[in-house]
Amino acid sequence: MPPGAGEESVTRRTDTLFCRTTPLLTLQFVDITYRIKNPNGIKSGGSGVIASMHNSPPPPPCSGERTILEGITGAAAAGELLAVLGPSGSGKSTLLTILAGRLPRPHGGAVLANGRRATRSVFRRVGYVPQDDVLYPHLTVRETLTYCAMLKLPRERVRLAVEAVMEELGLNGCGGTAVGGAFVRGVSGGERKRVAIGHEMLVNPRAVVVDEPTSGLDATAAGRMVATLVGMARRGRAVVASVHQPASRVYRMFDAVMLMAEGRCLYYGRGRDAVDYFASVGFSPEPFVNPADFMLDLANGVTQIDCEADATEKARIKLSLVSSYNAVLAPKAKASVNASIAASTATSGESARTGIERSGEKEPKDFTRISWFGEVSVLLRRSLKERRHETFNSIRVFQVAAAACLAGSMWWHSSIHNAHDRLGLLFFISIFWGVFASVNAVFTFPQERAIFAKERASGMYSLSSYFVARTAGDLPMELILPTLFVLAVYWMASLRPEIGAFALTLAVILSYVLVAQGMGLSIGAAIMDAKHASTVVTIIMLAFLLTGGFYVQKVPIGMRWMKYGSFTFYGYRLLIAAQYRGTEMNSYIGGEAAAAAEGQIGVIESVVALMIMFVGYRILAYAALRRIKI
Repeated sequence: MPPGAGEESVTRRTDTLFCRTTPLLTLQFVDITYRIKNPNGIKSGGSGVIASMHNSPPPPPCSGERTILEGITGAAAAGELLAVLGPSGSGKSTLLTILAGRLPRPHGGAVLANGRRATRSVFRRVGYVPQDDVLYPHLTVRETLTYCAMLKLPRERVRLAVEAVMEELGLNGCGGTAVGGAFVRGVSGGERKRVAIGHEMLVNPRAVVVDEPTSGLDATAAGRMVATLVGMARRGRAVVASVHQPASRVYRMFDAVMLMAEGRCLYYGRGRDAVDYFASVGFSPEPFVNPADFMLDLANGVTQIDCEADATEKARIKLSLVSSYNAVLAPKAKASVNASIAASTATSGESARTGIERSGEKEPKDFTRISWFGEVSVLLRRSLKERRHETFNSIRVFQVAAAACLAGSMWWHSSIHNAHDRLGLLFFISIFWGVFASVNAVFTFPQERAIFAKERASGMYSLSSYFVARTAGDLPMELILPTLFVLAVYWMASLRPEIGAFALTLAVILSYVLVAQGMGLSIGAAIMDAKHASTVVTIIMLAFLLTGGFYVQKVPIGMRWMKYGSFTFYGYRLLIAAQYRGTEMNSYIGGEAAAAAEGQIGVIESVVALMIMFVGYRILAYAALRRIKI
């Protein structure tokens, strides 16, 4: 095979699958401004020393604000790589979030697609790779890409698309390795970033926005990563990337460069022209200096690395650069963007309202190519594969096994005639599984919020299909450990030996677990902060346990309403009914005490109450997820 033949084959295959089947897209952004409330309550027209020395327009009349971005204008053309440079805190990530349509708060200015204001449907065709990789850690590389392809592509194209992307991104060697994460060993940082990019490529984006793709990589890996982005751009995509401290050979790959400092633009133009521009405004680099290092020094207000400047001198340098840009380059940048907008509009002609060329048919509202049931099926399989590691991790299994051994030992071969001890065991089971199931469920949606929001913003699936698959996938996983717990404790404690009594006890505990899990899901979805949500669940469970009917039989009138909202109260009643029948309670612990233990709620009422809670908590969880902005 001649040199380069394999690469050409991959290119042809990828072009056939993706880029050549969709029209080109150019992203233009005009006067992008973004302000947030200043927690100190001090009004500020900028984010630092530049604003304090620069006559910028005053912020809108409101409480104190801090400007993150101020009048940023530019364009990311199809087929080119736009690199955004700047020190930490310069606003790079915020700008990229806006260009990808992922910023939940309103901003000033406009993002245009082919000369038309970008809409939600356009942003769904913009792939976004955040700085922190948002992937399931336990899935392998091939599984991650396959499930994504199954959600967006016809079944017959899934395997071919996955193989093409893996070959193009150099992931064939690690296809069977787990992606990994902070607590799970997996592929390297560079490979994980390429998996995240491949995940977006399978969504068939017409533009790709990548935040800090080279962070944490060595020079060679960073060069390969940028070369990958350049290859994506050459295949017809508009690519925007914020790059941290690029090497000189990496800098030469950039088609266009934007340099930012404290939310303002210091340079926007061709990468090869940057050094000449700064020399023309009085800032010449030393010989053999990396242009990127030179520009980042200027953005930090430093002209000579061996000469430490004070804060005033740094502010003066930055102010001079901002003034020079506003006087020299800003008019050219706006003229260039306006020309790009005019050219895009003229080329599109009778295009869609989003600026996307059409061939006469109406553009679909949703880009998903599979049915709702297909989405549920794919998401359910993915959830089961990922959740099995979490559900059966060693710590959780040990926790359940230890509780079973302790309970079985404490109530070893207890007698049915010792009703007080038996009631204590039944209530201990209620305590353990109520807290265990609800606290674990609290973490479900907060942990997956980033993945859920990212995939929903890309239009990969609907909220209802995700929710159904996620909750249905928990059912078999969450019921195995309680079943094993009951199998151990029931016979160790010598509870009622009839098969019917055992089956009823197991059914009650499994139902109780599902209701407790539903409460945890609803609170986690409503608060979306695992730490705060777990605190709220602990307080609620404490109230439920105190009013459950074991510690206090005669609950004060003012708090009696609380026990009727407690699933512990109903579950405990049903456990008693499974173990003691008819007049057995009266015989073993006395009529008055038996009436207090059984309560005033019958078996049918308890079953209905648990069924209502099972459905109601999940409806609340779904409603809470719907309010999340994506």
